[in-house]
Amino acid sequence: MVETPFNNIKKLLSKTIPSELFDKIPDKWEKVGDVGIIKLPSNLENYSEIIGKNYAEILQCKTILNDVGGITGTYREPKTKIIFGPNNTETIHKENGIRFKLDPQKIMFSSGNMDERIRMATISNENETVVDLFAGIGYFTLPLAVHSKPKKIFACEINPVAYDYLCGNIVLNNVTNIVEPLKGDNKEVAPKNVANRVILGYFNDTYKFLGTAFECLINHTGIIHYHDKFPDDVVPNKPLKNIEEIAKKYKCEVELLKYKHVKSYAPGISHYVFDIGIDEK
Repeated sequence: MVETPFNNIKKLLSKTIPSELFDKIPDKWEKVGDVGIIKLPSNLENYSEIIGKNYAEILQCKTILNDVGGITGTYREPKTKIIFGPNNTETIHKENGIRFKLDPQKIMFSSGNMDERIRMATISNENETVVDLFAGIGYFTLPLAVHSKPKKIFACEINPVAYDYLCGNIVLNNVTNIVEPLKGDNKEVAPKNVANRVILGYFNDTYKFLGTAFECLINHTGIIHYHDKFPDDVVPNKPLKNIEEIAKKYKCEVELLKYKHVKSYAPGISHYVFDIGIDEK
């Protein structure tokens, strides 16, 4: 048997889990700092503590959480339950030279978005002003600030818990001279007519916020990074149509610079990001 983390986990559990349930052991997980997150099927819940202990040992985690309800609500809050380890699940996740402090019981953090966070780290420059309309704990703001060092980033966040972590992470990563956090609904707090680049790093009817993104751009000119989930068979035409409809109101031209599949969301549906150039006619 190949020495992979999952095979080592199975080896440890082989004498504990009944053979008829053995193939139900989760072969996927998230590791955020030193906290692991797995999704146990209901027929393994009676074995959750020993399963959590073994995942913690192999993955070198202090705590293991069971994902019991996915991500829900406007604030994108995870529903989890501790199955092994201490109740204090606050951690520091290190990635691409960035430190993200968060509590995975309260804040989502997707490893599936890592490539996009790395890409965004080098997409700006020192002459730009950026508005991040859904900053969260700094998912895109921090890589941009640390590696691209733009002139200014306005980072908007409505979730009070995420906003507090955003403020702490700005200090933790020494970018207080670049990032200005703004607490509240981005439609109300985002500065208008200031940005060369706007990030819409959210997926749940993101098109409703495109008007705000246009208003943030200087003279409605610049680049918008538009995230959302779409059926794969309508990409890129449907998202482009969304943007073109908004562009008509602002008498702007739209150019698709690039689009990228970020990760699968459900069968036939994926999270995409579209880099869109906006210019006045």
